[in-house]
Formats: sequence, structure tokens, C-alpha cells
Amino acid sequence: MISKDIVQAAHLLENNEVVAIPTETVYGLAGNIYSESAIKKIYEIKGRPSNNPLIVHVGSKDAVFNLATYVPNKAKVLIDKFWPGPLTLVLPKKEIISNLISSGKDTVAIRMPNHPETLKLLQLLPFPLAAPSANPFGSISPTSAVHVANYFENAIPMILDGGDCKNGIESTIIGFNGEIPILYRLGSISVEAIENEIGSINIHTIEEKSPNAPGMMLKHYSPKTPTVLVPNVIDAVDYHKDKKIGILVFDSKINNPLVVHQEVLSTTSNLEEAASNLYAAMHRLDKLNLDIIITEQFPENNLGRAINDRLKRASQK
Repeated sequence: MISKDIVQAAHLLENNEVVAIPTETVYGLAGNIYSESAIKKIYEIKGRPSNNPLIVHVGSKDAVFNLATYVPNKAKVLIDKFWPGPLTLVLPKKEIISNLISSGKDTVAIRMPNHPETLKLLQLLPFPLAAPSANPFGSISPTSAVHVANYFENAIPMILDGGDCKNGIESTIIGFNGEIPILYRLGSISVEAIENEIGSINIHTIEEKSPNAPGMMLKHYSPKTPTVLVPNVIDAVDYHKDKKIGILVFDSKINNPLVVHQEVLSTTSNLEEAASNLYAAMHRLDKLNLDIIITEQFPENNLGRAINDRLKRASQK
């Protein structure tokens, strides 16, 4: 059921149900962090492996101190600059955080989302929400209530409709080795923006066996349609000319009769707009019964790096 009723969403969550919620990045599949049954439902509904931790969503900046035993000074700088917003911090956890949420690790991923409806919801509730993306594990993330309904309408009691997600790709995730910041997932805040606040950061974004944060699996965010990421789309179209082809490009339409459908993410070459449109475009392409989706490599700077990260993982076999 798609609904705008925040009070009903709160009621369901207080009764250990799982509700899909909007954020500025993607829709999340949310449950009470203190309800073991709700957390188990999230993993079951998504088909998410138990070694992949969840992100805890809070309604205030100060809430981080209720959940983490230690907040490094550089984390405090990032909180002051980017919360509420698409930044997740991985910090040493207090014992109140279930090992189900942290996948047995001694850290917890926390963020304060920047979406008015979800902030209202969080401030209605006496507990934070664990909320991974509202999609089957490994598939394209949802950026609208309809995307969630297409995945889970019969599996969850409610989808809180907050419109289309503004940022369109997941939060950037930063952890710490002592005081040294480590980037675990590229996301809606660029590496450049992070480093402008706290200096250079280490980058470690792939971990299959025991990821410290969501989004580190090599194959992720994937359409059902075979997908390739290439530096030259025109050459790739010619190479696959015997197939039913869809393409996803940055800013310029390609005139080629071999292309059945194409998605241009930003006609103004704006990387923020391209990121916002990315998953919706992938959903549309994946519905067309194509033989292949050919995606263009984006500029490897600012949000282009995060877009390339998603497309690389989507194209893994």
C-alpha cells in the first residue's frame, strides 16, 4: 500500500512491522532498531546476506552519541557540515546496537537523512530506524514509491510516499581507523567535498567476505538485463549490432538505428542531475526486454566517480 500517512507508518513501525520510507538518496526498508523480529524481517524480505550490515537512521545530530561509544573529531566536523544529508558514518557501537544490525562487528553505520517526511517520522518515533535500500539484494535501488511497490507490494504493509528521491544514489560512507578516515562507499557527497572538510582520506570500497558497510560487494545495483560499462558507446553498439540494445549515456544522444531505446541522464552535463536520474533510467531500461544495456563511462571526478562505481558493480557478471 502506497500512502502519505506518517502516523500510520509510525504505528506500524511501533508494532515491529517493516515499512518502506523515502530518503533523499533512495527508498529504504525500515524497522525499529530495537526489534529483533523487525530486523530479521528486513533481511528476509530483501534476501540480504547476514554479513552485510544495515544503516541506522536518526532524527537528530545528537542521536549519534546515544549509539556510538566514540565519535572522532573529524566525524564531528562531517556531522556539522553534512547532516542531515547523504553521509553515513561507521563508528564504534554501544551494546544497545544488535549484532544483527552490525553483522557481528563492533561498529555501527549511522546517518541523519535529509528528507522532510522521514525526519518527521523519525521525530515521531521513540527509536531510530534501520533501513537498507528497499530492493531485493543486489538489484537496482528504488528512487520512487512505485519502484518499491514493483519489488515488494505484497511483502510489506506500507510504502510511505515521499516523491522521487532528490539525490538518486546512496549515501557516501566514511569509517575510521582510530582518527584516520576511510571511505567505504562512494555516494552522493563527493570525495572532493569530504576532503575539503577533513583532508585526505583512504579509500577501500570493495570487500566481499566481511564488508564494514553496505555497498561494498563487487556485484550490486544490477539490472536483470546484461549490462556493460564502456568508454566508447558508439563502438560498443557496433560490436553488439546483432542484439536488441539499450544505452545509458551522460549528456549526448546517439543517433544510431541499432539502438532500441536510450536514456540521457543530463543534457546540461550536470553530474548531480545525472546521479539523480541514474536508477530511474536503469529501471526503465530493464523493463524493455533488451538483450543488453550499454552504459557510458562518466568523468572520473566529483559525482562521476560514484556513478561509475554503481555502473561497474551493475555490469559485473
